[in-house]
Amino acid sequence: MFGLLGKKSSNVLGIDISSSSVKLLELSKQGSRYRVESYAVEPLPANAVVEKNITDVEAVGEALKKVMSKARTSLKQAAVAVSGSAVITKLIQMDGGLNEFEMEDQIAMEADQYIPYPLDEVAIDFEVQGPSEANPDQSDVLLAACRKENVDIREDALSIAGLSSKVVDVEAYALERAYSLLESQLESQGEELVVAVVDIGATMTTLSVLADGETVYTREQIFGGKQLTEEIQRRYGLSMEEAGMAKKQGGLPDDYEVEVLSPFREAVVQQVARAMQFFFGASQYNAVDYVILAGGTASIQGLTEMVEDKTGTPTLVANPFADMAVGSRVNASALANDAPSLMIACGLAMRSFD
Repeated sequence: MFGLLGKKSSNVLGIDISSSSVKLLELSKQGSRYRVESYAVEPLPANAVVEKNITDVEAVGEALKKVMSKARTSLKQAAVAVSGSAVITKLIQMDGGLNEFEMEDQIAMEADQYIPYPLDEVAIDFEVQGPSEANPDQSDVLLAACRKENVDIREDALSIAGLSSKVVDVEAYALERAYSLLESQLESQGEELVVAVVDIGATMTTLSVLADGETVYTREQIFGGKQLTEEIQRRYGLSMEEAGMAKKQGGLPDDYEVEVLSPFREAVVQQVARAMQFFFGASQYNAVDYVILAGGTASIQGLTEMVEDKTGTPTLVANPFADMAVGSRVNASALANDAPSLMIACGLAMRSFD
């Protein structure tokens, strides 16, 4: 029943299974400084993962084998994540005098109060957050639950590649962990900062808003870089694979910038602005201090400036590796290019050091 957030672990690979690719990251740590030991990205076949749900476990398992081979890592334990939309989280109060085993027993008895699914279909876990502000004798406890099938299918895919899951995390918490590496890059640092991280993936865009480093809001919407790839494919008569390569490497006809890329950039900016409006409408906030763009689409030239103009908010591209050392097995320039899309993998790899 327990085992969703994962307990203290030895070194694990951060493995992010997204809609278009599998990303692997291995970190080590000396003192307070992290070092990237290995990383690799392997594209997934079309529709192997649809809107963060694995639909072809064999295809994902084969991609994991390839990504392991590319990364040349010897680690066999992994941290993976389920998406926010698949997870129910709830902050509950419990007697502060209970130890973890007593809490586990009590949650097991009372879980049906908090979880709207049959308990035999659910993976559930909890994490003590600290004393409750309302009552110091009580502890705030974060409860997280999702359907077991979401966990099982990820574990099945890992096992095809000879890996086991040491940790199954939640994407929003992995992103929050990686965000802690970006705080030093923000000009104004302080306890009260409100930061919007917009992760623009292949098919999904996720807005996570962090206040004082903690996630206060998250929302997913269907929109992503695949729309640009499909427009390149349609306009220039390329295969999906060729269009994806051309998008990354260039070499498209002269009209690409004006006819294809510019309208797509406008669409991204509209999506970001709309997501922010949803957040302002659903919360007590009416502004954020920074926008951070993550995901593969974040690196598109000129996008940062357009988002900044539209939102009136300082905007930067996520690079969780800016202050890290890089091991000899790692191609540093490729890592820098992929950095915005490795936020979740990075947050998962950081579970090694909890």
